[in-house]
Amino acid sequence: MSEGKRMTSSRRHHLKSLMLQIAANWLEQEAAEIVTAKEAYMAEHCPTPDLSGDQAALMEICKKLHSVLEKLDEDRYDAEAKVDKTDKEISELKLKVVELAGVKKPALKKVRLSADAMLQALLGGKHKVNMDLRANLKQVKKEVKEESTEAVGDWRKNIEDKADRKKMFETS
Repeated sequence: MSEGKRMTSSRRHHLKSLMLQIAANWLEQEAAEIVTAKEAYMAEHCPTPDLSGDQAALMEICKKLHSVLEKLDEDRYDAEAKVDKTDKEISELKLKVVELAGVKKPALKKVRLSADAMLQALLGGKHKVNMDLRANLKQVKKEVKEESTEAVGDWRKNIEDKADRKKMFETS
């Protein structure tokens, strides 16, 4: 076949259905193997007890089963502890990988801080910071200057003078 030709949709559908049938057969075989393995394990480790004896024999069987259950419970607890330990190690290793790869810096958000709070955050909590700038200034006494009244003049007088000028221009 040349490289330029494409597979037809019917051919592709047929191949896909064949692959799904093969996969389904494999899953069935695997399930059957699991069932037979489970039966073999149960036959080996859990033989059917002989319940035809008297009460003392039955009590002995119960004690044996109880001891086996305790052993299994201890094994289960140990396995769970081991799994928890490995899970913690995995999470720690993931954190190390993230640290080694470098942490992306998030976008900064605007935060309203007073100047006092900003300096306290920069210098630490043990330093007392006061941004009251007026407290650090020297106190200076103001001297009151007397203004000359000649320079200011009376505003009414200025208006009357301007009115006279206006009349002078109107008459001519």
